[in-house]
Amino acid sequence: MILVTGGAGFIGSHVVEELVDRGHDVVVLDNFSVGCEENLREVRDDIEIVRADVTDPRAVERTFREYRPEAVIHLAAQVNVRYSMESPFVDARINALGTLNLVSLAAEHDVERFVYASSGGAVYGEPEYLPVDEEHPTRPISNYGVSKLAGEYYVRVYAERDGFEYVILRYANVYGPRQDPRGEAGVIPIFLLRAARGEPLTIFGDGEQTRDFVFVEDVARVTAEAVERGDGVYNIGTGRETSVNDIVNAVKAVTGVDVEVVYEDPRPGEVRRIYLDPSRAREELGFEPRVDLEEGIERTWEWIRRKIA
Repeated sequence: MILVTGGAGFIGSHVVEELVDRGHDVVVLDNFSVGCEENLREVRDDIEIVRADVTDPRAVERTFREYRPEAVIHLAAQVNVRYSMESPFVDARINALGTLNLVSLAAEHDVERFVYASSGGAVYGEPEYLPVDEEHPTRPISNYGVSKLAGEYYVRVYAERDGFEYVILRYANVYGPRQDPRGEAGVIPIFLLRAARGEPLTIFGDGEQTRDFVFVEDVARVTAEAVERGDGVYNIGTGRETSVNDIVNAVKAVTGVDVEVVYEDPRPGEVRRIYLDPSRAREELGFEPRVDLEEGIERTWEWIRRKIA
């Protein structure tokens, strides 16, 4: 049995589908504050669902006691950088203390393997060199980056103390279907929804800030693989640097809508340039992104059009 926290969310639901396809028994723990059962519609009859919060020790302990998972994939998180700067205590409670609660109970209940979803776009801070590899110093410049890095350390401490295996996956900017453009979403679904509505696209800064955009199905596949193999920290990205202005041009090309672009002041806590070196994940986890940016945006656009139809 594999416990997936945040399994009804954007990334989590894709991971759950991948695990089910591989023949695993899965229990999802989610508070449904962001995720929804609709995301799990295709696998609903094949999984167990627990409505609970990772910050609730009693609920999490009951889940471990009842289902006795051999492995945990921890995806539940507060993922909004801007919100973390406005509400740092809430961000820390969910990301740092929620992870501490989960990993301590995992150790107590003899879990064999723990997979933790971290943020390659946030824990490194402003890069000293590009692309960023796993040996790069971690100097986050946002509260979100701090809380995700704290979670990494909690996982390492408990794993080394209690002897279970662990994998930390530092995701790049994940995008794709089921990423709610009206919630805690990335730039791609937000821009696609606004294009669909004929609304202007707002860019914070000059648009030359760069990210590493990786499609959600590629992320789900390597996350499921990490249940079977790997040890330590891995960057999960494409190794390709893409500017926000490049995303605007791609959105215009895919949608056929010549939308207005509005530039506003940069937001605090956001890195200027970053993209990841995924070589270690390629060598040790067999990670190979299959969906390029153009195809990924097209597939996300098709999902958004169906969703708002």
